[in-house]
Amino acid sequence: MSAGANSEVDADAESDTEIETSGDTDISTANTMRERAGESRLKLWVMLSADRLVITGALAVLVFGAFVLGGAVLFPEVSANLNSGDTKSTIFSTMLGAIITGTTLIVTISQLVISQENGPLGDQHERMSNTLDFRDYVGDLYDEPTPVDPSAFLRKIVAESQRRAKALRDSVSEHDDDDLREEVDEFTDSLTGNADEVTDQLEGEAFGSFDVLFAALNFNYGWKIFQVERIGHDYADAIDDETETLLGELKTTLSMFGPAREHIKTLYFQWALIDLSQLILYAALPGLLVAGSMIGFFGSGPIPGTTAGVSNVLWVVGAAFTVTLVPFLLLVSYIARIATIAKRTLAIGPLILRDSQR
Repeated sequence: MSAGANSEVDADAESDTEIETSGDTDISTANTMRERAGESRLKLWVMLSADRLVITGALAVLVFGAFVLGGAVLFPEVSANLNSGDTKSTIFSTMLGAIITGTTLIVTISQLVISQENGPLGDQHERMSNTLDFRDYVGDLYDEPTPVDPSAFLRKIVAESQRRAKALRDSVSEHDDDDLREEVDEFTDSLTGNADEVTDQLEGEAFGSFDVLFAALNFNYGWKIFQVERIGHDYADAIDDETETLLGELKTTLSMFGPAREHIKTLYFQWALIDLSQLILYAALPGLLVAGSMIGFFGSGPIPGTTAGVSNVLWVVGAAFTVTLVPFLLLVSYIARIATIAKRTLAIGPLILRDSQR
């Protein structure tokens, strides 16, 4: 599982800008999402890096523990209420309806996601043409066939950005302007360091897991585009044609990472939503069975006895209630990650959306 965390800015475009103070420009900046987030490592792990099934299981344990603890310690009268009247029947009748309604909604969402892949022949041809045009354009950057594996595809763009940054540094290594040399050196060191880290994270990762997208979000390309533009503007009178060309080529390569990452992100969202739909359908069946059993077998009747000092009615109702909540907990765990990614990647290119990153 990839380490790191996110910045609430377009993990790239948001490009973490540390403001110019006293006329000085901070060229190198925090690159990875973890460095730019300004949030706790635990929160970012829970929202992004952790396996969604682990998060769902943890939420289920918390719900069950809170139910039993609350009924045994905080509200001891709950046991009596559950053992008399139709409280259990009311709870699970409500959950029965909620599971059916929620499952229907999720199936509808899944259909909407799948419907994006359907269309007439002309639309499919246009999609294919656009994809091939972009692949050809990216392939022209390094004169090789564009990889078909998403991880290798992103690695190739990152590696080419690194190569062109080093070429830029070499082109000004003998320049008379000390400030230009120092800024290009610092910029190149920042870019190559970030590129090495992202390349290591992408190495060997397969699409379908979150790790490919997570590594892509750690490449702070938007801030790098801004720095290329700024250097070209600030030293327009000092740089020669070769350096100007290298700056343009580096900007082009960096700008290719944006749509490539957004495409991978879109595919991941579709993949995750389909996974979510399947898991909710699988979880809905035992949830319906448990809710129906609680209504049919226990209804308004008591559940006598105690175990470990806690009324059996609390153990049984708490466990049953938790099982019926699993579809909703799955939804929470998956949507938490998708919403977090979406919020941090709203912009594309060198655009800062978050005050803490300015």
